[in-house]
Amino acid sequence: MPPALVWKAWTTPDLLKEWFAPKPFETPHCEIDLRPGGIFRTVMRSPDGNEFDGAGCYLEVIPNERLVWTSALAPGYRPQAGEMPFTAVIELQPTGSGGTRYRAVAMHRTPEDNKQHADMGFVEGWGAALDQLVALVKTL
Repeated sequence: MPPALVWKAWTTPDLLKEWFAPKPFETPHCEIDLRPGGIFRTVMRSPDGNEFDGAGCYLEVIPNERLVWTSALAPGYRPQAGEMPFTAVIELQPTGSGGTRYRAVAMHRTPEDNKQHADMGFVEGWGAALDQLVALVKTL
């Protein structure tokens, strides 16, 4: 699958809602203003109906190559309070076989925040979501 399809799945709200939350969680709402300073917001819903609203700000948008956002800032680069703020970096590179080298990095404010997020299943959740992303992109 080429980077353009992975990019599309990351930047199209209706597509992102299909894969972003690791099942059995779901993403009933997604808002994207795809530009530096624009909003990246998702609402995740647990199987028991609890919702987790996460909003952040895009820092860097290079189509089909690199997407960076942070939960430490609200849209327009406005500081915002929040638990365990982190910055996500998604990098896409074409491979010679028509595929995509995918790299996702999450940077936390402190080692303690990183550990707390890991203890909540962050790594496993992102891995499961990636599997869902791959399955979705294969249908595009």
